[in-house]
Amino acid sequence: MLRKLGAVGVLGVAVVLAGLALIAVADPVVAAGMALVLLGFGLTVKALVSNLLSSFGMGGIM
Repeated sequence: MLRKLGAVGVLGVAVVLAGLALIAVADPVVAAGMALVLLGFGLTVKALVSNLLSSFGMGGIM
């Protein structure tokens, strides 16, 4: 998975996790809500990209 993300992707994941950790120190409930929102956003983007690739005939790539 790390090879697919690349260095910038890994850095982006680290920044998101650090931001959630910082929020969790202040308010754990808000951090949990934000984590769920990020998870939902990620799943939505994955579904959109998968549908786009399958419409071009490249559905088996992801």
